[in-house]
Amino acid sequence: MAKKSLQILDIPLAFLGALAGGLLGYYTFQWLYNHGFYGMMIPGALLGLGGSLLTQAPSQARAYVCAAAALGQSALMEWKFFPFIANSRFRYFVRHVLEVNSVHLAMIAAGAFFAYWLAKDAGFRGRSTRHGVSARID
Repeated sequence: MAKKSLQILDIPLAFLGALAGGLLGYYTFQWLYNHGFYGMMIPGALLGLGGSLLTQAPSQARAYVCAAAALGQSALMEWKFFPFIANSRFRYFVRHVLEVNSVHLAMIAAGAFFAYWLAKDAGFRGRSTRHGVSARID
């Protein structure tokens, strides 16, 4: 029963970690952008990493939610940093999203993939035994 309650605690910890990772990813992207670089997969990857770091059990559902959140975050960031010249409204952006630079779309998709990949496994709490020693010895 105690293990089940610890797994229930994974949900808010995953949410907080994903929120922190998403914020860190946003500000990292903004910093890179201000220095002339483009790193749109960083926000998604950090969101997924943050979503799993504090968790105890692997979860496919968490991975799908983090991937969807990364897609949404990256779409909002693409709109904010690279709006269309014809119309800068988000509604117009959504209707014409396929006109976005193909490299940008690929980076957004890669960020969502990394969010999924990093969020599906357990974080630090899931990798230790009850004695606090790593379960895997190489």
